[in-house]
Amino acid sequence: RWQKIFMISLWSKMAVFWNKMFLTIIVLLIVLFLDAVREVRKYSAVQVNEKAANVNTNVFDHIQMKLFRSQRNLYLSGFSLFLWLVLRRTVTLLTQLAKGMTSHAALEAQVNDATEAAKKYMAENERLREALTEKGSSKNKESAEATDEELKKEVEHLKAELQETSSALRKANTEVTAIKKQSEGLKREYDRLMKEYGQLQDSLNEAEDKKDL
Repeated sequence: RWQKIFMISLWSKMAVFWNKMFLTIIVLLIVLFLDAVREVRKYSAVQVNEKAANVNTNVFDHIQMKLFRSQRNLYLSGFSLFLWLVLRRTVTLLTQLAKGMTSHAALEAQVNDATEAAKKYMAENERLREALTEKGSSKNKESAEATDEELKKEVEHLKAELQETSSALRKANTEVTAIKKQSEGLKREYDRLMKEYGQLQDSLNEAEDKKDL
């Protein structure tokens, strides 16, 4: 389903634009995160100095408000940056998984076709052997032996193709399994991060409520 969505012509036309937009947002979030770190360090130092000097309460409260806002911006920009990278990785894994499943289905169809062809040639070989048994002519035997050799070569060739296709199918199954495991691990990590984000959001809301009081 996701592969069908990603293969819409509109998305393919906008792929270059979306990649540029992704990089732009990454740079913007990094800048916001670094700025928030700078603000936190700045107001933390100012808070210590003002507290030690026992300045006016209003000034101290104003510094506290600035520090709280800078810490909030730090959390928001940091989690936004990380979740944006997680989203990008999730989309990439979904695309790889869909392509792996498609190639897996194609390899299965190829293996089935090769198996059917091998069975067909083996059945023809058996019929020719029966015909040779009924006919005792040496000329027919030589001709049948030549045909039998050709059929044997063809069967060997088909067996080799079948073996190569089976190896490719096993490789595709291994890749699909690995991608599925990565997707499951990413999903668990994403759920854990969302839970932590919710807890931090609740703590920020409680801090704001206390601040308002």
